[in-house]
Order: sequence, then C-alpha cells, then structure tokens
Amino acid sequence: MPRYFTHVNELDVQKVRELYDGFDAPIARLDCGKKCAPYNPSGKPFCCDICHAVPAAYQSEWAYLQPNTNLWHEWRGDECGSAQEVDTLKAETPESMILLACLGPDRCQRDFRALSCRQFPFFPYVTADYRFVGMAYEWEFESKCWVISNLSQVSVRYREEFIRTYDELFALFQDEFDSYAVHSEEMRAHFIEQKRRIPILHRNGGVYLLSPASERMVRVEAGKLPKFEPYK
Repeated sequence: MPRYFTHVNELDVQKVRELYDGFDAPIARLDCGKKCAPYNPSGKPFCCDICHAVPAAYQSEWAYLQPNTNLWHEWRGDECGSAQEVDTLKAETPESMILLACLGPDRCQRDFRALSCRQFPFFPYVTADYRFVGMAYEWEFESKCWVISNLSQVSVRYREEFIRTYDELFALFQDEFDSYAVHSEEMRAHFIEQKRRIPILHRNGGVYLLSPASERMVRVEAGKLPKFEPYK
C-alpha cells in the first residue's frame, strides 16, 4: 500500500491556489479512471482508492484545503491495511506532510484536488547530473494504472502544466528538487535490476526510452512503449 505525494515546502494559501489553477488539465481526453476501475475489486480507480495508494499533502496545502472544502479528511488508517502497514506508513511520512483520504471519486471536487492527485501517476524525473528532463511514472503502479500502459494518451497541455509547475517549485525550493533526484535514482536502480529502460515524457515534447545505467535517451513513438497486464 504505497503512498504518493509531493514534498512541497511551506507555501501561503494564495500560492497553493495559484499552483492548483495552473495545474488543472486532465491527463487525457477520456476519463482514464473508467479504464482501470473495472480491474479493481472495489470498483474505484486505483488512484482514488486508499487501499492501493494513500495521497498526502504538505501542511500548507492542508491549511488551504480545510476551510475551503469538505473533500478531504485526515487518513485514519482503519479503512484498510494491517496495523503494521499503517504504522510503517505513518512512520515514513515526514512531519511536514499529512496523509489524507477523500470522499471518493463519485464526490470529487476537482478544483480542490491535492498536488499529489494532479501529478499521479507521474513524478519529475531528475538525471544523475541534476537536470529535470521530464516526467517519469510511479513504477509500482504499472499493473494498476491504465495511463502507464497508454502514455500516448497523455495530453500536451497536461505535460506542459506539469513541467511548468515543477519548474516553479524547483526554482523556489532546492530540497523539493533534491527529493525527486533521490526518487529518480531509486527508479534507475529498480530498472537496472529489471534490465529495462525508463520511459520519459520529455520536456521538449518528445517521448524517450532512457538507459538507467548511462542515461542515454533514444526517441520513440509513444504508442510503441510497453504495456502491462491487464491493459495489454
């Protein structure tokens, strides 16, 4: 039961709203949640099911969300998962972050989605020489997230807004950048072990396969990228 979240430093409520407004495009033209939900026993999209992924927000996001929406509540930990999983997840969550649960996809208030929801299933990929080159996906969700098997469906606007948002955050907060550099390194280690290349939705608009060892990139057609069960 992995969590997913951004590591945004302290932001005032006005800045939080500005970030939300500037990162509001849907990932694809279609509702991708309807593509994955049939494969989840709960009937929910995997990204909206806290039994599969627990979103979190920085405390400054929570300070904005609490008085403005009833969409979110603090994650109790009793919705699903063993006591050990709950304790582990809470222990791994920085004090500056808060684990959240929402009212569910049928009652989503899209204007008040947390940044972690807006970016899912992607994160900013940072190379070993510290360049933010584009978007990579959370590899733990390859068998769950339909988008990961259909990267050609990611809209140009979504990619542009993603890149612009994280360019802004990285310019403001070095530790935000550093945290994703570490996450990218973890992805390289995983893909080296799997003897696979990493798909990258590049900031230049292209799609590439990146060697996790050398980080050499080869441009490819998005429609020819690997697909994963059950979406093959």
